[in-house]
Amino acid sequence: MNGEDATGDVYMPNPLGPALKKDLPEVQEYVRMQDGWMNNFVRVDDKILRGTLSYADPSFFTVFSFEFLHGSPGTALRNMNDVVLTESKAKEFYGNTNVLGRTLSVKLGDKFESFTVTGVTRDIPSNSSISYQMMGNWQYYESTPSGKRSVNNWHRSSYITYVQLKEGTGLMNDQAKLDAFRHKYYPTEIDELKKGGFKWNGNSSPISFRLHPLKESHTHTTVFGGSIDNVNPKTIWILIAIAGAVLLIACINFTTLAIGRSASRAREVGLRKVIGGERKQLIYQFLAEAVVLSALSALIALALTRILLPWFNELSGRSLHLSFGQFPEIGWMLAGLVVSVGILAGSYPALVLSGFKPIEVLKSKIRVGGANFFTRSLVTLQFAISIGLIISTLVILQQTKYMSTRNPGFSKENIVMVNAEEIKGREVFTRFKQSLASRPQILGVAGSELGLGEGTGWSRSGFKYNGTPRNVYEYYVDADYLKVMNIQLISGRNFNPAISSDTVNSVIVNEAMVRDFGWTNETAIGQPLTGYSESMVPVVIGVVKDFHFRPLREEIKPQLFHQFSDYSPRQFFVRIRPGDPNQALTAMKNAWQEAEPVIPFQYTFLDESLDNFYKAEQRWSNIAGWAGGISIFLACLGLFGLASLSAINRTKEIGIRKVLGASLASLIKLLSKEFLILVLIALLIAAPLSWFLMNKWLGDFAYRISVNGWLIAAAGLLALTIAFVTVGFQAIKAGIANPVKSLRNE
Repeated sequence: MNGEDATGDVYMPNPLGPALKKDLPEVQEYVRMQDGWMNNFVRVDDKILRGTLSYADPSFFTVFSFEFLHGSPGTALRNMNDVVLTESKAKEFYGNTNVLGRTLSVKLGDKFESFTVTGVTRDIPSNSSISYQMMGNWQYYESTPSGKRSVNNWHRSSYITYVQLKEGTGLMNDQAKLDAFRHKYYPTEIDELKKGGFKWNGNSSPISFRLHPLKESHTHTTVFGGSIDNVNPKTIWILIAIAGAVLLIACINFTTLAIGRSASRAREVGLRKVIGGERKQLIYQFLAEAVVLSALSALIALALTRILLPWFNELSGRSLHLSFGQFPEIGWMLAGLVVSVGILAGSYPALVLSGFKPIEVLKSKIRVGGANFFTRSLVTLQFAISIGLIISTLVILQQTKYMSTRNPGFSKENIVMVNAEEIKGREVFTRFKQSLASRPQILGVAGSELGLGEGTGWSRSGFKYNGTPRNVYEYYVDADYLKVMNIQLISGRNFNPAISSDTVNSVIVNEAMVRDFGWTNETAIGQPLTGYSESMVPVVIGVVKDFHFRPLREEIKPQLFHQFSDYSPRQFFVRIRPGDPNQALTAMKNAWQEAEPVIPFQYTFLDESLDNFYKAEQRWSNIAGWAGGISIFLACLGLFGLASLSAINRTKEIGIRKVLGASLASLIKLLSKEFLILVLIALLIAAPLSWFLMNKWLGDFAYRISVNGWLIAAAGLLALTIAFVTVGFQAIKAGIANPVKSLRNE
């Protein structure tokens, strides 16, 4: 809308599901789900554990086919305080899965609420788009303060709604019917959108309800939200391309080495042809051999996959499983790959070997293959792929280092974030702060509703400012937050505990919000945020310098801070003295236990939390680095074999040169020069392609490095060095051989 790419959001209003079933006969059943967004404290007997509590309608287990170990899908969520556990959670809590009727207490808000276990399901498969650990009844959620605000509220979109359509229905593609349904519950929306300047694409409204197939949700990047994070198909294709590149290098090695040992099979081919063998039969034989080798390799690869998959999961941050039962398509894909690789790798050697002439073979006039244009092209391709992977690895490493070391606009070092969720935040914060006030290791304590870094959440408000829709990130903080974080105030003033209005309607904004709202740093002071709320109009009292509160792949967005009295701190920020943090952590733990004796003390370092934003880039660099290393190793094997063949073919020449006084260095230069030229050609091919692809990858980052020439030069120098060492070994071996012996053999 308004020139932006269309996106979708799975989070919908609470009344949507019942209304769909009531108004649209095509809808057979609906399921509303509140996916667990925080790790709740769970009390089982005398133990305090952790678990994520989600909520869903009782129809959840009849619409979806989660397998029950104990209990029944139709009755598992019959009562308000019923809860269903996964197999692993049941074992963690109770030590076994046969726990029907057992009770547990979950910390919700300021107190523990009791639930009864009425079902245990098998653990959620890794390829499921829906996940949970503990599933509670939707009726119970609607009785909570958050749930009560959503009952019959069409303007609070916080819940996933699944609908089961009747067989053969066309509702999925009946957009007119869905638009009419939306208009019934948002009768003034079209007029409001037109007044707001939104653009129409034909007759399609800028905002509408759409039905999205569940099977497509996992890899659909324009639909956001859900129990499981979306996977960008581009990521999958990149991994497939890397694997394909390494496999192609291996196929090239097979081809070049098979051609290289052609002399050892020449007599076999000659004899077969003499006794009546046809070339077609020989081609089939050599292709069959290649396919058999490919099949044996596949069996070894399956065994290695079993062994190495846990390591790869750790490297990639995924939880992959090799299961033919869960993924039956692996069978036919592997069979197709075995045949394809066998044919790809064996075709050229089969054609070469089957083409030998029997008379020349039997007279020993066949020259060892491997020094022709085709094999040299294959080696060049190998090194082009390898150099490309090395360049990619260096670029990703540099970008990751740039993001993790760039100053975010505040002092991230020596700050500890204490998790204060699910407690009486205001009371605990006051006692906690007072207890630390006299500690010399503590330089400051501040409170905030949200943390900073990966997985700490964010809050964004949308409202109309002077009739124009605006989106602003908002953070509840206390008066010491800017000081503790060393965030620079460039205009106006900070919050003041002595000014009561600061807890009612005062806000501090960043420079990005100043620009977005058309102010200057000076004129922003005193500006009212009309449209923010029906009950209150915030007023700007200060402007802070922009800082990165989101990953550096995103531009800094409009942001405001407030300390409205109906909020409570859920994260405590503690600045400690530089040096050994152990004394400060001990002091914080003691202060926490005095203020909150039940809930365990939990903390993270702010700089580590911010670095977690870039886990994906770190994983990519590791994957690309390993792929580059493997590809270089395989390419060197091929180069080693080709250099060996070249040395064998030039045995007589080398012997004559040595007799005439050629030095070892000149012989190394003679044998190495042609192969190093191939690597230089590979560099010329890989450099522009890598530069183009890496610039496209870097285009996803708002703040990025440039692909400098030294990165490409470093990759080329590394490849040349490795190639020279590989070829040089064979050259030295040939150069120190006895020339008399080589000439006698010739």
